[in-house]
Amino acid sequence: MSKFHSDYMITMKDIVREGNEILHQPTQKVMMPPSEEDKETLTCMLNFLKNSQDPDLSNKYKLRAGVGLSANQIGLNKRMFVAYLTDERGKQHEYTLINPKIISHSVSMIYLPPSEGCLSVDRDIKGFVPRYERIKVKGFNSEGEEIVVKLKGYPSIVIQHEIDHLNGIMFYERINKESPFKLPENCKSLY
Repeated sequence: MSKFHSDYMITMKDIVREGNEILHQPTQKVMMPPSEEDKETLTCMLNFLKNSQDPDLSNKYKLRAGVGLSANQIGLNKRMFVAYLTDERGKQHEYTLINPKIISHSVSMIYLPPSEGCLSVDRDIKGFVPRYERIKVKGFNSEGEEIVVKLKGYPSIVIQHEIDHLNGIMFYERINKESPFKLPENCKSLY
């Protein structure tokens, strides 16, 4: 029985930090349809993101603002994540994805200046993280229905960051080791 039931409030003490082995191994597929426990965990994770973006709640509970959270970031070896973000045009996006897989992507790439951040990383990391500008992702929602989502721009970056988590890859592993601000030819700034 998971502690992450719908009325549990995730705080920063629940977030697994870099160095923990679970962040560096691919996660296990979730059985379909998702169990009630998995659904409650996803609700709990989404509530954390919403709380972390609320100035009063984040201040009160000392939450770092987050736009995405993967199950392995709260210590669960499960292939699922949530995202809650506002894109560059001010549109709100909310995603709950189980067993997600990128099925196609653009050739063009983008990056987030100055860099990406992560709830599991407490240090400032310099360097550009090249990401596909557009992706198409197939997965399941919390009801176990298969869905296909097309994303571009900022939402595309966030979802790729979370899928990397599920594959045991940290964002800074995508930064050019020799030259952190060097980018592939076809890569432009998001802003």
